[in-house]
Amino acid sequence: MLLIKVGIGYDVHALVEGRPLILGGVEIPYDRGLLGHSDADVLIHAIMDALLGALALGDIGAHFPDHDPQYQGISSITLLEHVVRLIQEKGYRVGNVDSIIVAQRPKLAPYIMDMRMNMAKVLRVEESCVSVKATTTERLGFEGREEGISSQAIVCLIGFES
Repeated sequence: MLLIKVGIGYDVHALVEGRPLILGGVEIPYDRGLLGHSDADVLIHAIMDALLGALALGDIGAHFPDHDPQYQGISSITLLEHVVRLIQEKGYRVGNVDSIIVAQRPKLAPYIMDMRMNMAKVLRVEESCVSVKATTTERLGFEGREEGISSQAIVCLIGFES
């Protein structure tokens, strides 16, 4: 029997000087980056939370605590690889991912295809199964004031009951 699980994820990080801006595993030229214990990739963090949530496996804080020095500065791509292994151990695979990045600046359109390719490779799906969109808030809220960036994701996992 075909089993389908759905999960949602959300993440937000503040923009600060002196850090690179990493989104979807891509370093984006910008005068600020996201503050966090790891590389603070809000897009991948939202996707990981959605993947973990679909199988009721907790959240990324439970798996990768921000007080653990082994995760200091770690690439979120590496963390995503770990989450994908957990999903496979439970007998599931990724069906598709739909995500959105909310940021007033920088403009992200030139980098979205690279983000999709990076994540599709790790998720072991075709690029057509990974959607990344970007939007602004028309200068409203913390994203609009350029204080931070947020991301939301929804995922579908597919499994088979033996």
